[in-house]
Amino acid sequence: MLTYPAGLRVSEVVRLTPEDIDRKRMLIHIREAKGRKDRYTMLSETAFEVLRNDLQEYKPVKWLFMGIKPEKHISTRTVQAIFEQACEKAGIIKGVSFHSLRHSFATHLLESSTDLRYIQELLGHIS
Repeated sequence: MLTYPAGLRVSEVVRLTPEDIDRKRMLIHIREAKGRKDRYTMLSETAFEVLRNDLQEYKPVKWLFMGIKPEKHISTRTVQAIFEQACEKAGIIKGVSFHSLRHSFATHLLESSTDLRYIQELLGHIS
């Protein structure tokens, strides 16, 4: 729910904390992403509603998505495995990866005439 509408990398999703969700500005703060740079990306209303329910139910303290041990975040491999299972259940047979969601985010913004520099900023790309 967060990856596609925000264009996140799997490594960014697993390291999110509750404090990274800016409810007032509807932004997600990505800390020390690739290249150790911080950035903000958008938080969709739909994703926020699902996330708000999860926050109320699970009450995460350190990590938004806890691993087996609460002090550790979920692993990138676990997230990728969940994605693969969801694709199977949905009957998606085309070879897609978790990273395909990030590509789709950028493509759909580009197709809707969003400024290329803005897309670049949201993705955290230098060039």
